[in-house]
Amino acid sequence: MSKLQGVETRKLRQDLPPFRTGDTVRVHVRVREGDKERIQVFEGLVIRRKGDGVSASFTVRKISYGVGVERIFPVESPAVEKVEIKGRGHVRRSRLYYLRELHGKKARLRSKVRDLSGLISPEEAAAIGTADAAARAAEIAAAEPAEVAAEVVNDAAAEFSQAGGPVDEGSEEIPT
Repeated sequence: MSKLQGVETRKLRQDLPPFRTGDTVRVHVRVREGDKERIQVFEGLVIRRKGDGVSASFTVRKISYGVGVERIFPVESPAVEKVEIKGRGHVRRSRLYYLRELHGKKARLRSKVRDLSGLISPEEAAAIGTADAAARAAEIAAAEPAEVAAEVVNDAAAEFSQAGGPVDEGSEEIPT
């Protein structure tokens, strides 16, 4: 390994997810307009990844108002704020140039289900966990109050009896 390659590998970005050709991504790009700077999102399909190291780039294609638009982004560019993976596509090629000739439903890729848990941070996973708990609470709130009350009473009685507490002989389980 030459000295130049050693310097390049130390400076590579580590914050981008491991996206591939065929993935649908949202690229957040810094755009300068005069003296103002803003973030613009470009969402599309990765049709190519090229190069390695500092010179690596990827091409994203989207259809905007019936016209195909492609942008080439350098991976190491400071203008690329972040890349979000929106979906995975099942492809068997590294270059998807054939999609340029296809229109409508023929231009779609099969979805590939992969484990995306390694692509999110622990903070996002915790937020998703709290979102699941919030969804369960919303389900309970949406249920009829009598059903919820009966379920809570039955659960409490079961826990109390398992704990060895006294059980009233004449009590019955409330039907749900």
